[in-house]
Amino acid sequence: MARRKSTPRASGAFVSIVVTRPLALIAKLCLMIAVVGLVAIIAAVATQVFGRYVLNDTPTWAEALAMVLVLYVTMLGAAVGVRDAGHIGMESLLVLVPEKIRLRLEIVIHAIVAVFGVLMAWNGTILANSVMGYNIPTLGIPEGLNHVPVALAGVLIVLFSIEHIIALVRGEDVVPAWH
Repeated sequence: MARRKSTPRASGAFVSIVVTRPLALIAKLCLMIAVVGLVAIIAAVATQVFGRYVLNDTPTWAEALAMVLVLYVTMLGAAVGVRDAGHIGMESLLVLVPEKIRLRLEIVIHAIVAVFGVLMAWNGTILANSVMGYNIPTLGIPEGLNHVPVALAGVLIVLFSIEHIIALVRGEDVVPAWH
């Protein structure tokens, strides 16, 4: 039986279903979690201020919780920033080069960002595992949970960078998660 060639439309639908839609959903979920985290940070800091200045009894858990939440919010935000091309770029240099070279340079840039993501994921996992046996005294949760967002953000950065490379090769744009 002869193998049927896939048309660009069919392969585009496949890429959309398998890569773009799930990653867009993940990015939106990360943004929602980050917003909830920001609200929780505000609540924790407000509780700390209220306890310190009104009750004259500072809750010991509020500062530690705010610090853990800041790590999650910033790491998730950084990963989504990679997907939405919100990171620092060298656009001024890229617009000066011819189109073919610009495309290759953008692919190289996303590949370098992906390598950075791999290093974040790898080292974040090692760090989280190395301190998972210790607890944050005021929260009673493992210290390793402070480093999980670094590993998670690294994995997301790799996935989002691959999505950008696929989009560049296909001549498409990645639609930002906040749309």
